[in-house]
Amino acid sequence: MKKILVTGADGFIGSHLVELCVRLGFNVRAFTYYNSFNSNGWIDTLSKDILDNLEIVSGDIRDAYFVKEAMKNINIVFHLAALIGIPYSYYAPDSYVDTNIKGTLNVLQASLENNLDRVLITSTSEVYGTAQYVPIDENHPKQPQSPYSATKISADALADSFYRSFGLPVTIVRPFNTYGPRQSARAIISTIISQLSAGVEEIKLGALEPTRDFVFVGDTAQAFIDILNSNKVIGQEINIATQEEISIGDLADLLINLINPEAKIISEGKRLRPKNSEVDRLLGSNKKIKELTNWSSKYSLEDGLKETIEWFSKSENLVRYKVHEYNV
Repeated sequence: MKKILVTGADGFIGSHLVELCVRLGFNVRAFTYYNSFNSNGWIDTLSKDILDNLEIVSGDIRDAYFVKEAMKNINIVFHLAALIGIPYSYYAPDSYVDTNIKGTLNVLQASLENNLDRVLITSTSEVYGTAQYVPIDENHPKQPQSPYSATKISADALADSFYRSFGLPVTIVRPFNTYGPRQSARAIISTIISQLSAGVEEIKLGALEPTRDFVFVGDTAQAFIDILNSNKVIGQEINIATQEEISIGDLADLLINLINPEAKIISEGKRLRPKNSEVDRLLGSNKKIKELTNWSSKYSLEDGLKETIEWFSKSENLVRYKVHEYNV
C-alpha cells in the first residue's frame, strides 16, 4: 500500500484531498501547521471513520529537519502547504518567500533524499497573471502581479529544476479558482455566501469586472488523484480548469438570486487590489489534463454553488466566519 503525505492538510483543498485519499484506501499522513491551540484546522471536522484511518503530524513546512522527518517511509507527497492570501502578501512578502519558496525547497530536498515515487507540487493560476490569450494553457507566460504569485512562480521553477537536475518525479499541479465547503472567507465565493447566509443585505466586494474559471473542490481533489495515476504527467505542468469563466459581478448576482434576491452589492475600496496587481481575466485550458489523465469536471458551477450554499447554511459552519470583517 502506497503511503501518501499531504502537506497543508489542515487547509481547504488539503482537507478534501486527505478525505478522498482515505476513502480510496491510501495510507495517509496529514501534515498540519503546529500552533498553540492544538488545532489541526479542517482536519478536526472530518468524520470519525476518516480520523481513525489517518496519521497526523504537526510542524512547520519552513523547518527542513521536520519536513525530512515527516517524509520518512513516504512514497508520494501532495505538497499544498502555502501562504495563499494575495492582499496579505502586499504587507508580509518575506513570510511568503519563507513559506512558499523555502517550504517547497524543503519538500523537494526531502523527497530526493527519501527517493519518493511521485512528488506533486501545487501551483496556482495566479502565476499566469492577466490572460494574454485564452484559454490559458501551460505554455502561457508567467506574470508575477503580486508577491504571492511571484513566490509561487519561484516555487514552480524550483520544482522543475529538481526534475531536470536530479530526475525527481515531479508534477506541477495548477488549480484554477477552487471553491466549495470549508474555504476561507478570503476567497470570493465563500465571502459572498457567508455574508448572504448570515443575512447581510449589503454585500461588500472588491472589483466586479475580473473573470475567473471556478473549479469545485471535489473536482480539484479528484484531479490530484487522476494526475497521480498517470505516468504521462511526470515533469509536466498541468492545469485544473473547467475552461469556462464568469465575472465576479455576474457571480455575485447569481448567488444573490440563489440566497437573497433583496441583497445589494457594494464595491469597497479597501478590497481592491493595486491597479497593476489585479488579474483581470483567468480562463484556463483543460486540454492537457484531459489528454494525459482520465479527469473531467463533474460539477457545473450552479451545482457546486448549491452544495457550497448548503454547507454554509448549517450554523456550526457559518459560525466560523466573521462576516462583518474584511478577511485579508
